[in-house]
Amino acid sequence: MLFEGLELVSALATLAACLVSVTLLLAVSQQLWQLRWAATRDKSCKLPIPKGSMGFPLIGETGHWLLQVFSKIFSHEALQSYLPKIRLVIQDTLRAWSSHPEAINVYQETQKLTFRMAIRVLLGFSIPEEDLGHLFEVYQQFVENVFSLPVDLPFSGYRRGIQARQILQKGLEKAIREKLQCTQGKDYSDALDILIESSKEHGKEMTMQELKDGTLELIFAAYATTASASTSLIMQLLKHPAVLEKLREELRAQGILHSGGCPCEGTLRLDTLSRLHYLDCVIKEVMRLFTPISGGYRTVLQTFELDGFQIPKGWSVMYSIRDTHDTAPVFKDVNVFDPDRFGQARSEDKDGRFHYLPFGGGVRTCLGKHLAKLFLKVLAVELASTSRFELATRTFPRITLVPVLHPVDGLSVKFFGLDSNQNKILPETEAMLSATV
Repeated sequence: MLFEGLELVSALATLAACLVSVTLLLAVSQQLWQLRWAATRDKSCKLPIPKGSMGFPLIGETGHWLLQVFSKIFSHEALQSYLPKIRLVIQDTLRAWSSHPEAINVYQETQKLTFRMAIRVLLGFSIPEEDLGHLFEVYQQFVENVFSLPVDLPFSGYRRGIQARQILQKGLEKAIREKLQCTQGKDYSDALDILIESSKEHGKEMTMQELKDGTLELIFAAYATTASASTSLIMQLLKHPAVLEKLREELRAQGILHSGGCPCEGTLRLDTLSRLHYLDCVIKEVMRLFTPISGGYRTVLQTFELDGFQIPKGWSVMYSIRDTHDTAPVFKDVNVFDPDRFGQARSEDKDGRFHYLPFGGGVRTCLGKHLAKLFLKVLAVELASTSRFELATRTFPRITLVPVLHPVDGLSVKFFGLDSNQNKILPETEAMLSATV
């Protein structure tokens, strides 16, 4: 009896320790998330940062104006204007990957790709490639130290993050000034154009500091999660060649890919992508099974009950996207990669409002979700129509969830160029070695 009592006390102590640890973890995580946004902004920035607003003032008059701005930035017309530029950035990147003699680290390269997309397309900056590469390295240093504890000591992560932000803002200020001086030859309005023009229309002309802060936040929003999803997309196409071939069949049926194999010439449009139903299913399944972000925080506005538990007004709560996708009763065989679950015959995501929420849900759903899905669809189309790629390791790497979902070794893949019939073209050195003398 004595031993049983000791075991019970030990078990209760362990449970209490676990609850305390989880509580502390949630509190620290939320505080670091808020500090992360404070670290992106200069102290002189005049835009308010209400608690829990993800850095954007989404309340009051200013919030209403910003929501209008973002509705323009991610509108159908804006996405159509971004599309050709996004496709060019992706095509240039895939050509570079295919010309590389060795396997590439996909996660690292997709980070460069999404950073370049944000700079070239979303912000419309004409930064030389060499400067862009340096800016990317500084940006990575900034991102790696964003969640550091706010201890401002020499060689601390916080100090490195602040120094990286200062260098970034100098580079961004230079790019912004050059952009403001050179207004000729623009064939579309990018996100920064829309932000600047909208602020003038509402009598809120933004200072240079506010422009730099807004620019940095736009880059951050378009960077890590999109790189994570892009890596997961490539990994699943490698794992499931039948899915890749079915995707190619749809591209042929829609006239995007010739029956002989080579991609058709012409402009890719939003209405064309909207007809690619299987492509949409593939992207949805990638985002269901490999959601980049595990969840999010919300503040309780009104006391409510959930499964018999009362949640008081004012509490901070966290919802889990991954757990929701794993436990939602509408999904069958939840661990299986099966794009057809989203097809018209099954439509597993149509039963219920909050079973599938890779971009969050409700009024606080991700504002840039349509741009993210557009980027992933264009990447999938270009991968299916212009690329051949092989896993460069014996097995697929395991996945880590911190800070966003990604393979632990970055996913090593060898890409090949293609001839007009979509046959692999070996790099010049390999072709010479394999040639018959």
